Amino acid sequence: MESSSPSVPFPLLQAPVESTYRACTIPYRFPSDNPRKATPVEIQWIDLFLKSVPSFRQRAENDPTVPDAPAKAEKFAQRYTDMLEELKKNPESHGGPPDCILLCRLRELILRELGFHDIFKKVKDEENAKAMSLFEGVVQRNDEIEDGEKRAENLIRGILAGNIFDLGSAQLAEVFAKDGMSFLASCQNLLSRPWVIDDLDAFKSKWTKKSWEKAVIFVDNSGADIILGILPFARELLRRGTKVILAANDMPSINDITYLELVEIVNKLKDENGKLAGVDVSDLIVANSGNDLPVIDLSSVAPELAYMASDADLVVLEGMGRGIETNLYAQMKCDSIKIGMVKHPEVAQFLGGRLYDCVFKFNEA
Repeated sequence: MESSSPSVPFPLLQAPVESTYRACTIPYRFPSDNPRKATPVEIQWIDLFLKSVPSFRQRAENDPTVPDAPAKAEKFAQRYTDMLEELKKNPESHGGPPDCILLCRLRELILRELGFHDIFKKVKDEENAKAMSLFEGVVQRNDEIEDGEKRAENLIRGILAGNIFDLGSAQLAEVFAKDGMSFLASCQNLLSRPWVIDDLDAFKSKWTKKSWEKAVIFVDNSGADIILGILPFARELLRRGTKVILAANDMPSINDITYLELVEIVNKLKDENGKLAGVDVSDLIVANSGNDLPVIDLSSVAPELAYMASDADLVVLEGMGRGIETNLYAQMKCDSIKIGMVKHPEVAQFLGGRLYDCVFKFNEA
């Protein structure tokens, strides 16, 4: 199931990683809790994963690449539900106590064991095609903004608006099934600032004074998220002379983009001169992060990524899974941004914010 090469800690985490880094943001339990009894927070999160089982089953039963998909999808739903219920009764079962990484991993393992390797492929392809047709217009609108701070804010709002396309959230999967999503409307309808974590003003003033040498961006979803949110931001960094590494998943998970899919998208978006809407992309690298989940544990990344990223001076963790539910408090040796939209009520409650609130956390080295 895992990436074939052994993994290593991400080199820009504050050392010593063993004692200073914990991937999961929300503690489901404390040392004083009874190890054999599920905590209220564990139960709350297990219930959240239980709620998403029907939408995963539905995607799986319609997977044309798997023979006997409906029967296997039913098997997946049954097995995963049983596991989650067992974890409620005995939090030490199935490799517990549970956290968001374990709950995601168990779901992926069952799907893959049953032969489901990419149940969101159809919707990813459709959304990528839609977003690619809008890419030129989005970057053109950014390019028309002459004021540096305003342009930076517009790019950040684009990332947050794009991040709505997340089919791992049960509510959003429903909204999405009904009527798809308009990127521009999403940009205009972000919740008003100040957001629940809002360092945008500090970032904008840094943006006008500094350009970074090399940025590593851990990307999230397919569709508008990567194509209309992250790529215009990456293109602007390239234009300002920053080398950019886009780190994407090794294997499919929910509707997250994989590095192979991203290589293909970037190639399709290049113009006849090999540029991204007029901007040279020779300093853009798409890398395999070594990850196969919608969340990420930075103590374990692909060695190639670690090698390429070791001298970066900006790290961006984008999306609820990689930048909020994991890594929100991860300390880096360089400047860092954690950016995403809060799409689970449980996360909103933990942060003391609103559902669909935004997180923009900027820390200077």
